[in-house]
Amino acid sequence: MSDPVHQRFAFDTEFDAGGGVAFQAPRPKRSFTPEEVEVIRDTARNEGERAGLASVAAQQARALAEIAAACSEALPRLAGVAHDHRTGSAALALACGRAIADAALDRFPEAPIQAAIEALAREIESAPRLVVATAPELAERLQGVLDETAARVGFPGAIQVRPDVGVGPNAFTLDFGDGSAAFDPGAAAQRVAEALGAALAAEGLHAEPLIPGSES
Repeated sequence: MSDPVHQRFAFDTEFDAGGGVAFQAPRPKRSFTPEEVEVIRDTARNEGERAGLASVAAQQARALAEIAAACSEALPRLAGVAHDHRTGSAALALACGRAIADAALDRFPEAPIQAAIEALAREIESAPRLVVATAPELAERLQGVLDETAARVGFPGAIQVRPDVGVGPNAFTLDFGDGSAAFDPGAAAQRVAEALGAALAAEGLHAEPLIPGSES
C-alpha cells in the first residue's frame, strides 16, 4: 500500500486571533465559460502581436544601424574612387589636348610665332630688328612667312631668323632689343600638368561631386 501524497502547505490563508479565516487567496480557476475563453484568447493574441511587432521593430532598428555603418564605411572609399576617376579624367584630357596641340603645331608651326609678333606689335614697332631663334628644321620655312606678318602689323624693321639647335621642336625666342619673348610647347604643357596636379592634390577627397546635385 502506497503512502498518501501529502500536499505542501501553501501560505495563502491568514487566520485571525480567534482561529477564524481572515483571508484566503482565490483558488486557481479550473473551468471557464466560452465567453471567458474568448477574452483570454483575444488577450493572448494581442499580447503576441505586440511582442511580434516589438521584435520586428528591433530587427529593423538593427538593420538600419548596420546599413548606416556600412554607408559610413563605404563613403570614404567612394570619395577615393571619385578622386581617382577625376585624376584619371584630367590626365586623359591633358593627353588628348597635348596630342591635338602637337598635331596643330606640326601642321602650322609658324602660327605661334605669327601670333606672338601680332601680340607684340606695339612693343616692337620702334625696334630696328627682330631676331627669331628657332629649331633649324623650322627656320628654313619661316623667313617669308614672318616678313608677311611684319608687313601686316606695320613693323618696319628687319626680321632675322636664326636656326638654334638648342631650341626644342616648335619652340622659339623673339629678341627685339628692349625685350624678348619665348615659347616652348613642351615646357608650357609641363606647367599646365603641374598646375592641374597641384589643384587636384589640394582639393583631395573634398572636391565637388561628379554628378551635379549629389554629395561626395
